[in-house]
Amino acid sequence: MTDNVVPLRPSRPCPICGKKSAPSFHPFCSKHCADVDLNRWLKGSYAIPAVEPPDDWDEATGEAPEQD
Repeated sequence: MTDNVVPLRPSRPCPICGKKSAPSFHPFCSKHCADVDLNRWLKGSYAIPAVEPPDDWDEATGEAPEQD
């Protein structure tokens, strides 16, 4: 058997401060950085872009109406 341990996920730096991430706070390095990230989401600093469907979008089928 080998002594080499392969991590389940690659180690990446903390997205807030750049320090090495901690397993207990992954992907952050500490509770503080995790809280900073949560606060940014709650304040609306982060947003997921969305595209509004056209007005004639068919909700039942999830498809656009046929064009003539």
